Amino acid sequence: MTLADLPLDTPARVVGIDASHDVVHRLMEMGLVRGTSVTVRKIAPLGDPMELSVRGYALSIRRAEARRFTVELESAS
Repeated sequence: MTLADLPLDTPARVVGIDASHDVVHRLMEMGLVRGTSVTVRKIAPLGDPMELSVRGYALSIRRAEARRFTVELESAS
């Protein structure tokens, strides 16, 4: 599943990145890298952008950028 498909308030971990775009490189510099825990906190009324909780701060990204990040749900342990 991609980050764009992640339901609200569902914790997930980044497992893959399509880093073929400059904006994705900037997001990686901001901490959105493999192994990072991420949660979608808000989605704009028209669906774009979406606000993520990453490493203790809020990060807003477009859905097109979110589709470049593959995530897996974190276990509730």
